[in-house]
Amino acid sequence: MSEPLTFMMGTHAAVLPRNLRYCKNHMWCRAGENGVHTFGFSGYAVRLMQDVYFLEWRIEPGLVTLKQEIGYIETQKATSGLYAPVAGRITRFNAELLEDPSAINAHGYDRGWLFDLEGSDDGMLNAEEYHEFLTVAWAQAQRLIKGQLNTADDTPADS
Repeated sequence: MSEPLTFMMGTHAAVLPRNLRYCKNHMWCRAGENGVHTFGFSGYAVRLMQDVYFLEWRIEPGLVTLKQEIGYIETQKATSGLYAPVAGRITRFNAELLEDPSAINAHGYDRGWLFDLEGSDDGMLNAEEYHEFLTVAWAQAQRLIKGQLNTADDTPADS
């Protein structure tokens, strides 16, 4: 197997295995048999979230539409909704994560998987395409952050 790609987030590395597909909502997809694929958070997403400490599914396994809210996650940084990366049928969730979601942090591409979904992987990105997508997204995020910092710095002290 070829070496994974590494996306640098400042001084922090996000590893992107080449044998996976990626979604623009920062989930990875491991192709399975009979069109059932396993999904989890990419190394980029895990690095952004930092410590995941709570996960809850809002639905039971079954049909989902693209971008349908399926759960939520609490991390060191924020509480966020989780959305289906593709349309299909969720066949199972990783029940172990409900008891201890730390596997997402420590074993994101292995025991930290989120769910299995039967559906098409059309429109997903390979590792190189995802790396390129991250390069653009990271540059935009950095400009936004710097713009907010500059705006904050420009605020008069007596306002």
